[in-house]
Amino acid sequence: MTLRAAADTVPQHPGPLAQTPERPLQAAPHHRIFEALGAHLTERDGQSGTAFCVWAPNAREVSVIGDFNGWKSQPLHSHHDGSGRWSGFVPGAAEGDCYKYRILPQQGPEFEKADPVAFAAEAPPRTASRIASLQYQWHDSDWMAARARRQAMDQPMSVYEVHLGSWQRAEDGTFLNYREIGNRLAAHCEAMGFTHVELMPVAEHPFYGSWGYQITSYYAPSSRYGTPQDLMALVDTLHQRGFGVLLDWVPSHFPSDAHSLGAFDGTHLYEHQDPRLGFHPQWNSLIFNYGRYEVRDFLIANALFWLQYYHFDGLRVDAVASMLYLDFARENGQWLPNENGGNENLPAVKFMRELNTVVYRAFPDIHMVAEESSSWPGVSRPVEMGGLGFGMKWNMGWMNDSLRYFERPHFYREYHQDELRFSFWYAFNENFMLPLSHDEVVYGKGSLYEKQPGDDWQRAAGLRSLFGFMWGHPGKKMLFMGGEFGQVREWHHERTLDWDLWAQPRHAGIGRWVADINRAYKQLPALHRYDFEKRGFSWASLENDSRTVLAFWRHAGDGDGHVLVLCNLTAAPMHGVHVGTQHEGYWHEVLNSDAAVYGGSGIGNLGGVFAEPQGCAGCSHRLTVTLPPLSVVFLSDRPLASFS
Repeated sequence: MTLRAAADTVPQHPGPLAQTPERPLQAAPHHRIFEALGAHLTERDGQSGTAFCVWAPNAREVSVIGDFNGWKSQPLHSHHDGSGRWSGFVPGAAEGDCYKYRILPQQGPEFEKADPVAFAAEAPPRTASRIASLQYQWHDSDWMAARARRQAMDQPMSVYEVHLGSWQRAEDGTFLNYREIGNRLAAHCEAMGFTHVELMPVAEHPFYGSWGYQITSYYAPSSRYGTPQDLMALVDTLHQRGFGVLLDWVPSHFPSDAHSLGAFDGTHLYEHQDPRLGFHPQWNSLIFNYGRYEVRDFLIANALFWLQYYHFDGLRVDAVASMLYLDFARENGQWLPNENGGNENLPAVKFMRELNTVVYRAFPDIHMVAEESSSWPGVSRPVEMGGLGFGMKWNMGWMNDSLRYFERPHFYREYHQDELRFSFWYAFNENFMLPLSHDEVVYGKGSLYEKQPGDDWQRAAGLRSLFGFMWGHPGKKMLFMGGEFGQVREWHHERTLDWDLWAQPRHAGIGRWVADINRAYKQLPALHRYDFEKRGFSWASLENDSRTVLAFWRHAGDGDGHVLVLCNLTAAPMHGVHVGTQHEGYWHEVLNSDAAVYGGSGIGNLGGVFAEPQGCAGCSHRLTVTLPPLSVVFLSDRPLASFS
């Protein structure tokens, strides 16, 4: 049984505990730069203070300034060993003190920069770094010991994507602390049946409206929500309650704010000098120079850092396509071809392969998930086979086709079923995650609820059927916050979700549907065991094909059952639908999105149907079923345990 196709194979059975500060990180020193660079509380010659170290190879002079010295320059010493590092010890520099580096370049006046490897930062709009400790007493040993088994590729994975600043806030509109969010998230995910939480980027970003994707302090969690220990407590809480936590990570670009990485020592240190390589026109940001080994080390070390010190269970790597292609979001003349004349960014390919190889070697029980929107081959295939080495890839094609279909008026859908069928033909080319992310509910796109045609009853039914189709389709699942109860307004980072909608039966019904399909997804091996293998899927045979009925099987193998997924995507019920099967016996209607408890019309199959010993569509038996309007029905040859 293949559990993962990645740079290093994840063991089928529980592996070693994930690395912690108490368990040395198994990575080369150049991939652990955070152990040397940055600000480290220490003691020398009986004096408590902080050791500072920064990489600025082209500077003439580097000083540290901060609360501890009245913001007056205190020179650091060059290592003179070719490393480009400057370091020094400052007695009395204590935890919580703010600081920056004052840099004198080879030409021009001096300027100030935040520490690229600072463990904490001031709350925006202030821009200084803070001296911070990473000490924390973890209580998630049970989760970490079982992580390899719980995160194996044959296990269910239903991810709840969250933007911390707008999921919930305090009554006065201020941000909640990481710890408060952790407790509330755990309770909500427990009620909704998700297996994982994915946090949109938490590294410090001065512009809140960037949602965390314009990072200036790659090693510092945003101080908007608390301290490093507060974020650790959030992850710890979720782990203790049985939920994995993924982090949205951004190695693709960074902003040009004066205090950040751009022109760090007076030269283009982290970015390319040529804007055709080093400037991102779509996001008005700078692009990392992946051809420089120090930059690759900075980013790979950052990935390891979050996994090591914050116990994250995986990274969702943002904007992979923008890294892979030199002409991404560029017109002719705005980009430079590679050495072979092509548009592939060869140093970025090398970086991603090295990244995944190093990360999976150090943490074989985590997930590396690529947000990759192109047809680049082998994104989730092993490096030794020519792949990029990720564990999973977002299925953007499925997302685009599905949303396009579900936005269509019901009476047009019979002409467009290929939009739903197409994703099944390539469903096993990669290890796919099916995403309905934040990007689909902003900037005038409308919420998932608003995308549905018809009146409010039909919109709610359409959203339930979209989720039913998604959870039946091969691939792991990801849903952005608010979708689980049919948020009506599209998402905006400056306001919280409309939690009052839960008081309306229609929206509470959507929430109950998501909770029930999550629980069925976890209970029925057929719905998750072979998400990445062809043997887990087959088309169902209908006696009379309908252009608005989609019918397919999910298989668990090893005698662990089958699930028939039936989608009626028109607004009229269908009676007497004949489906061929080779399996006799009773088929339980384990889920029906039209059930009254979800806000539906209550049409169904009275709990299940028997397979009749009558040939149908080349099969030995047939099922005669009723399909409610705008619904997805799941039939299983085994019952579900009662839902709590």
